[in-house]
Amino acid sequence: MGAPSVTVRCPTCGEDLRVVLAPSPPTQWFPCPRCRSPVAVVVPRDPPPLYSWEVLPGLYPALPPPKVPRWRPRRAAAFALVATAVIAAVLAGFLAYYGVEAQAAGSFRISGTIDATLSNGVTVPASDARVLLTTEGNQSTVEYTGPTGDFAFDGVPTGGVTLNITLAGYSPVDVQSFVSTIYSSGNTGIQVTLSPGGPSNGTTLALSPFSDLETFVASIDSGVVLLFLAAGVAGGAAAITLRSDRPAIGIVGGGAGLFAPIALYFLALGPVFPTLVGISSIVAGLGTFCLAIRAGELARYGTTDLGP
Repeated sequence: MGAPSVTVRCPTCGEDLRVVLAPSPPTQWFPCPRCRSPVAVVVPRDPPPLYSWEVLPGLYPALPPPKVPRWRPRRAAAFALVATAVIAAVLAGFLAYYGVEAQAAGSFRISGTIDATLSNGVTVPASDARVLLTTEGNQSTVEYTGPTGDFAFDGVPTGGVTLNITLAGYSPVDVQSFVSTIYSSGNTGIQVTLSPGGPSNGTTLALSPFSDLETFVASIDSGVVLLFLAAGVAGGAAAITLRSDRPAIGIVGGGAGLFAPIALYFLALGPVFPTLVGISSIVAGLGTFCLAIRAGELARYGTTDLGP
């Protein structure tokens, strides 16, 4: 007959633990798997009903009621991981929708004003400046500014656009812009000031981090993949955390939530979708919260599973 095993509850934190009793001594101590407090277990000398609570209820002193802590790191971490997975998945869905909408055909207007700096430092409207618009499909259109230095192009297709601005006696300026149904980088009200010089010292002004539609869509697709990956990792970590208390898994899930918004920033999607990236900061906050509490428990208890 094997050694008897009993299930007792820690009077400090309320955690259940199953222990295997030895024949002696009568009183044995077992560490709680959660709070590490010693739990006393008295080995009965005789089988029930002798020396049992039913026969002699006043023989053993009553244990104080277990103090169940209001703060449950494991449950808090699991909740944070679930919220991280849900929000990241929703953001990925919205971003995927925007990626499809970005490729829709459109017709846009690009306009602006060109000024020229005279030798005495006075800035005046650049009259008769040549503005060459080139689309990413290598379609070119030329306009000349009027007396007020204004120019305008209509019917510009979706994608990257380059404006080459030249005027005799002045350095040329290239303006790189981008237009689409969901994002346009300064396609109206473009302000350019020409400085005296020649073709050899031209300058380039980039109004958008995306040079063409392919780059823009690729950046959005990368963001979708990263958000779905973060949602999957956080969701898997939440499922494991709910089943067993493993701080290392929570650290991985929290790190995934923290990394996702940072990746969106480096993909240059912040200026394009400020609201979406702002909401993603919630994912970063939840991931940081989970990572911090799980790292604290890991430093305190080590890598051992803290219980079912």
